Amino acid sequence: MAEADIAAITARLDRLPATRGIWHLVALLSIGGAFEFYDLFFTGYVVPGLVRDGLLAHVRVGIFTGPAAFVAATFGGLFIGTIAFGFIADRFGRRPIFTFSLLWYSLSTAIMAFQHTASGLLIWRLVAGLGIGVELVTIDTYLAELVPKDLRGRAFAVNQMVQFSVVPIVALLAWQLVPRTVGGMAGWRVVVLIGASGALFVWFLRRGLPESPRWLAQHGRIAEAERITARIEARVRADLAGAALPPLLAAAAPEHVAKGAFIEIWRPPYRGRTIMLMVFQFFQTIGFYGFASWVPTLIAERGIHLQGSLLYSFIIALANPFGPMIAIAFADRIERKWQIVGAALGIALAGLAFSVQRQVPALIFCGVVLTLCANVLSFAFHAYQSELYPTRIRARAVGFVYSWSRLSAVLVSFMIAFLLQWGGVAAVFVFIAGAMAMVIIAIGGFGPATNGRQLEAISE
Repeated sequence: MAEADIAAITARLDRLPATRGIWHLVALLSIGGAFEFYDLFFTGYVVPGLVRDGLLAHVRVGIFTGPAAFVAATFGGLFIGTIAFGFIADRFGRRPIFTFSLLWYSLSTAIMAFQHTASGLLIWRLVAGLGIGVELVTIDTYLAELVPKDLRGRAFAVNQMVQFSVVPIVALLAWQLVPRTVGGMAGWRVVVLIGASGALFVWFLRRGLPESPRWLAQHGRIAEAERITARIEARVRADLAGAALPPLLAAAAPEHVAKGAFIEIWRPPYRGRTIMLMVFQFFQTIGFYGFASWVPTLIAERGIHLQGSLLYSFIIALANPFGPMIAIAFADRIERKWQIVGAALGIALAGLAFSVQRQVPALIFCGVVLTLCANVLSFAFHAYQSELYPTRIRARAVGFVYSWSRLSAVLVSFMIAFLLQWGGVAAVFVFIAGAMAMVIIAIGGFGPATNGRQLEAISE
């Protein structure tokens, strides 16, 4: 296997224009990720129903038996999935693991919907979280390797726009169904079962997605990588109505051919990036999920009843797809690290403003602004972390650094419950603002530039 062959394949992929064929691949991955986001984000919206049905104690009864436990089970599964199993996409390929993990969490979620004890609920939520964690890592690595270098930012923005589009759907369904009984079944169970429907789309998605040519080439399967690259080129050429493809780019320095190993992320030049991303991931999730997973509860703390808190949460949730949608305009124009820094600053300011509001319109406005900033942060860092490592270790490296956000989310679920008891909503958002300051320092001070560069050039 020649490193020159790998460089030639990556040069061919990176010179492709953004045609319908390329966007089709982005769309298929995004649809798969939409089910993942539905499953992830119903966590906060079904909690009021779980509390009402007696499966979870109210947050003021105790931080270890209330809604925090359900949130912690979700992110505990995500943590294990990302840190322990993130590597499997490096070993077995992006395409099969994308399919397997989608099936895993869909079926586990369906089983969870029929649980009638707190222990059964939490166990199956953790099991589903394993699959969601693997899927999060796989989609990031898969997407980064398939799209051309000048399209990565927009591809991740569109990907997140599609995925976040399901959050208002979750919020709407929760608002309408969680307070009710549907066909003799508690409304929260119906919301959960709808999320499990992702398994029905697995084969449709799988048939339209090729394996990553970069991954194939790195594993010595040059002929397969060549065939898939030629097929992608043919589709793009057809989209151009037979016009010639752009000239080949000057290939980046060939990526080093070696069997990937976890220890490599602790060697230069990856060690500094790994530490920087560990710090970033630990603190970013405090702002992102500290609000998103708790928004109905945070609103309810203002004395608003269940139906009202779910309604206002739905209105705030409508903003979710618009952050990445707006970001499409600058995703490949502004350096990725500064997009992350700007979004973190916006989360801190909007959160502090949210904490002092007493009127519903102002509360909703601050929640919308915070949500927009959080989703710009999300799209930007998903693209960013996948750019900083070579193909041979991309999934395991992303899985490891991403696992720190999952660990943080487990801890922060209990911390926010404690802060709500101790200092109310204001204490929660002071905590979030401090976390965003750490994000700004980590990325702004130590993050490398990535926009418009070949993955191989960034990683080597």
